[in-house]
Amino acid sequence: MALMRTMSACVAVAEKAGGVLRDIMTSGNLGIIDKGGINNLQTLADKKAQLLIVSSLMKHSPKATIIGEEDDVDYTTEEAKSLITLDTSSDVLQHSCPESLAHINEEDLVIWVDPLDGTKEYTEGRKQDVTVLIGIAAHGEAVAGVIYQPWYEVQGKETGRTLWGVVGLGAFGFNRQPVPEGRKIITTTRSHMQQSVQDAIDSCKPDKLIQIGGSGSKCILVIEGLADAYLFASPGTKKWDTCAGEAIIKALGGKMTDVFGNPIHYGADVSYPNKTGVLAAMRDFDFYVSKIPANIMDR
Repeated sequence: MALMRTMSACVAVAEKAGGVLRDIMTSGNLGIIDKGGINNLQTLADKKAQLLIVSSLMKHSPKATIIGEEDDVDYTTEEAKSLITLDTSSDVLQHSCPESLAHINEEDLVIWVDPLDGTKEYTEGRKQDVTVLIGIAAHGEAVAGVIYQPWYEVQGKETGRTLWGVVGLGAFGFNRQPVPEGRKIITTTRSHMQQSVQDAIDSCKPDKLIQIGGSGSKCILVIEGLADAYLFASPGTKKWDTCAGEAIIKALGGKMTDVFGNPIHYGADVSYPNKTGVLAAMRDFDFYVSKIPANIMDR
């Protein structure tokens, strides 16, 4: 099926893009550019990883719409051609497409690419907050996604880890721990702590707050049961930040919306910013929505 073929390519190219991030970090030449705004940076790794991902997916799934974070990348260059890979993931291809998604054609797919989620953290050496995000949407809804962690530690050794999921199939590549009852642990931004974000968190009265960089890293905390909710009451994230994480969370039975419980739309013609924030949870989702003040985004 078109979805699983494309998903298998997304997993393979996410892992290769992670290698690009590691290589550039090791070289020490990050090529940092300030794109303007607050903590809005770009590195050589952002551009080269997107070049690899998008060039490869354009070749593999030419009828799909592909939208990447970086808008100054030229896919016609010899470098772009040299980075193309048609590798696929055998782990994905051993699974059948869920019946609910079997009708989806390649031209229905919109692929949202964040080649380096957590760029600020990348420039600061906070490697544990860095991820590669590729989300697949169909008919405006997140249906599949991959989150690749280039620096995941196993028994004291840094190695990569791939988390992926398809709605109706499940999610793979991690160990989810049982979530203790009677607690409220929220994860949110490390570097964009605006008043609206703080007010929304305070309204939920969490027992613990985890502040880390990168939308992908926050989604992982929810996916693995290390946080009960990801809450960000600000227009700071974009569709490429959330599509992959939403798909995996949905594949596990959780939910991601804006902070008021409205769906996030991922059609090719939507605006990129998530203007009314992000809320994700595996359980007690209605509780969190009920605690968000109606005027929170005006503060």
